[in-house]
Amino acid sequence: MVLLVVMGVSGSGKTTVGSRLAAKLGWKFYDADDYHSPENKKKMAEGIPLNDEDRIPWLCALHDVLRREEASRQDAVLACSALKKIYRCVLVSGASALASNETERPGGNIALKILFVHLDGPIDVIARRLEKRRGHFMPPELLKSQFETLEPPRAPENCITVSIEKSLPEIVLEIEHAIFSE
Repeated sequence: MVLLVVMGVSGSGKTTVGSRLAAKLGWKFYDADDYHSPENKKKMAEGIPLNDEDRIPWLCALHDVLRREEASRQDAVLACSALKKIYRCVLVSGASALASNETERPGGNIALKILFVHLDGPIDVIARRLEKRRGHFMPPELLKSQFETLEPPRAPENCITVSIEKSLPEIVLEIEHAIFSE
């Protein structure tokens, strides 16, 4: 059973890569953007970056989605920015990650085993992608703040980094190799 979070800044291709991978493998796919509160979407649409207080309830809800999939033994892919290490910790351990660095939640629930896939690329490439995107609440003006917030995952986090400068099929194949070589 695999829980995978495709992460990165806005415009890095999380939804495209995550949905393609999930479809190819027959796994469930979730887009974290669908779980933002109306207040968060409004704030971003107005060009105001979200802060930790805005993101934590959203991340806890996403943890609950992943916990449910784990409990039902369902492989799943979540497309989620997960820009900071603490955000990834909340996805893994829920709200208890905020209170301690322990890997167990109250009640004895072990932290989720999640593979984080960081879609990484240069700001100019991602900015060009965002300029072409239509109908999304995240304006291109917030890209700089996303890069400023980003804390790229590193060991001991369970993660891989994939360049967005590869083709979509190459990216999906690289992620597949990482999943099935563990």
